[in-house]
Amino acid sequence: MTTLDTARAWERLRSIRTVAEARAAGLERGADGAVRWREDATPEADELADRYLPLCLAGPRLTIAQLGQSLDGFIATRTGDADYVTGEEDRCHLHRLRALTDAVVVGAGTALADDPQLTVRACSGPHPVRVILDPHGRVPPHRRVFTDGSAPTLWVVGAETGDGRTAPDGVDVLTLPDRAAFAPQRLVEALAARGLGRVLIEGGGVTVSRFLHDGALHRLYVTVAPVLLGDGIPGLRFDGTPVMRDALRPRTRRARLGEDTLFELDLGTPQP
Repeated sequence: MTTLDTARAWERLRSIRTVAEARAAGLERGADGAVRWREDATPEADELADRYLPLCLAGPRLTIAQLGQSLDGFIATRTGDADYVTGEEDRCHLHRLRALTDAVVVGAGTALADDPQLTVRACSGPHPVRVILDPHGRVPPHRRVFTDGSAPTLWVVGAETGDGRTAPDGVDVLTLPDRAAFAPQRLVEALAARGLGRVLIEGGGVTVSRFLHDGALHRLYVTVAPVLLGDGIPGLRFDGTPVMRDALRPRTRRARLGEDTLFELDLGTPQP
């Protein structure tokens, strides 16, 4: 019998949405709590199942976030260069997260600085809807998310931007009435109302920090690269506790992604 490799394991895994489907696909939970394939599988295929099955089973409403940063907590240099902080394995992980969600969200600053595509390319899977949070309409129409046509794009703007008449062709526009409507939980609800219940907050650090601080995340992935920048654009920053014992200490798992280390923080992932 052929050993189940990572590519075939991912194809089987990414379509699972129920416990019954997981069992039918050949997955089981061992005595140590780890998810594994019942058939002969590579260690990497087992790791894939253990890492992503909780997301597959989380149901129609899920909000997660991902950041890649240096050992000293920066997501880019002081000039904004983030190409790339983490390695190829983390890029593949990020694309798998995109493939498991309905929408990928970035703030205007990330859209301006990185001109990202926000599509699934490093693995198989559907492209999510690309959501650009742009209260002041700062992102120009020539950015790739507006022009490449590779995936649907939703431009979320404030009332001051107008009714969408300046939106690039083919781009959907959601106009929110005021700044309060951009609060993380209200944004999540607005996206869910459009059928986008499974959401990945991809960047930047300010946007991810807002969602974390407001308690809007179910799971946070932080990949740390063994590199020191000394100065730069910070990752997570929010109003923290003055007392160490009151610090946020979520249940955490660690994994190696090449030379990088992935920290997986469970902030209350929905259970099947």
